[in-house]
Amino acid sequence: MRDLSGVFKAYDIRGVVGEQIDADLVRAIGAAFARLVGGTAVVVGYDMRDSSPGLADAFADGVTDEGLDVVSIGLASTDMLYFASGSLDLPGAMFTASHNPAKYNGIKLCRAGAAPVGQDSGLTEIQGDVERTLGAGPEALAGAGGSTNNRDMVRSAERAKGTVETRDLLADYAAHLRKLVDLSAIRPLKLVVDAGNGMGGHTVPTVFEGLPLEVVPLFFELDGSFPNHEANPLDPKNIVDLQAKVREVGADAGLAFDGDADRCFVVDEHGDPVSPSAITALVAVRELAKEPGGTVIHNLITSHAVPEIVAEHGGQPVRTRVGHSFIKQEMARTGAIFGGEHSAHYYFRDFWRADTGMLAALHVLAALGGQPGPLSELTREYNRYAASGEINSTVADQAGRLAAIKAEFGARDGVVLDELDGLTVQLPDGGWFNLRASNTEPLLRLNIEAADDAAVAAIRDEVLAIVRA
Repeated sequence: MRDLSGVFKAYDIRGVVGEQIDADLVRAIGAAFARLVGGTAVVVGYDMRDSSPGLADAFADGVTDEGLDVVSIGLASTDMLYFASGSLDLPGAMFTASHNPAKYNGIKLCRAGAAPVGQDSGLTEIQGDVERTLGAGPEALAGAGGSTNNRDMVRSAERAKGTVETRDLLADYAAHLRKLVDLSAIRPLKLVVDAGNGMGGHTVPTVFEGLPLEVVPLFFELDGSFPNHEANPLDPKNIVDLQAKVREVGADAGLAFDGDADRCFVVDEHGDPVSPSAITALVAVRELAKEPGGTVIHNLITSHAVPEIVAEHGGQPVRTRVGHSFIKQEMARTGAIFGGEHSAHYYFRDFWRADTGMLAALHVLAALGGQPGPLSELTREYNRYAASGEINSTVADQAGRLAAIKAEFGARDGVVLDELDGLTVQLPDGGWFNLRASNTEPLLRLNIEAADDAAVAAIRDEVLAIVRA
């Protein structure tokens, strides 16, 4: 039986095209997904990578071989696929490797209403199904949406092959987002947008059309080879061009989208990054103004300023593990109006609890354009502490290094340990850090927050001395 554990991740399917992912595998995944979700149809979208249209077609072939129809929305951002899944009430598949380099591709899956499909909500079942199918030989592959000429003969006579319909939902997606944020009275703003040659170059012009915005575009040309920089704004080197252009043209703000445009990073008028925690707090305050007393979800790596500010504005903060499946589950359980993560994923109840960086960006523009001051002043009240950002260490024994940190800090007076997700260590002086293992790589990820940069540096040096020993 073929082992696909290197391709099936915690939240999606991802690998190197031609080595780990090919049309036959994707066709089998499409068939397995159709068997998992049932119903009548699946909506499919894809990003600008050269391999994406062909893989999406193979997936559609697997789905239609199981008797379900496919609604193809063509080029799309991931949150546009979620819009399609929610508005059409259909399960969906988005072909993208997000911010990964050009040689990668993958699939993000959801059930109808943009409900997540992860390891604990269907992805493990799909993996097992596909491994059995591929391990059973070409005949089984043909019957599960395979590539052989016998496929149509093997398909059950009672199950007619589904059809493929093409629909353009970009304008509907933009209109829906614009209904959720009142931008009617904002002042004119100059904005630099770095699409990173990703899907933001496809969606931003339509979403921003008609707004009082002077947009200075950077790298809007769709190009899955990423000729200018990786479409991963979480890495500081990938927002250097945005920062320089904001300063050069005297813009009010800058936005950077990742490859599939579901995450949005913000820089202020000085070109300085605005932390995703500050954006989470800003959007939470705006959502709480619409629904006083509402619940706001935040993962355990967001700044402690987030739950503080939510509580100060009458909201109910709820802490959860890192990852979209956990955020969405908690939003469903609590009826939360909004959720945010340190990685710039923002989730909205009014967007089927799915993450959309574009909607978060519209909230930032509404807040900035609704008052006369600069973005740096607007966000200052949401930045209360110093933070390290994510620090990665390659280690052979993740569990052993975590145990060493637990033993060292757990023996100290006044230290509180929390193992909700990795190890969170709350220090007596108010500082804290979280150390957690990567789901996909031999890495330990460290995040630190403290009163000032010197305190952050002291914690960093002490923890890394143990982790990297």
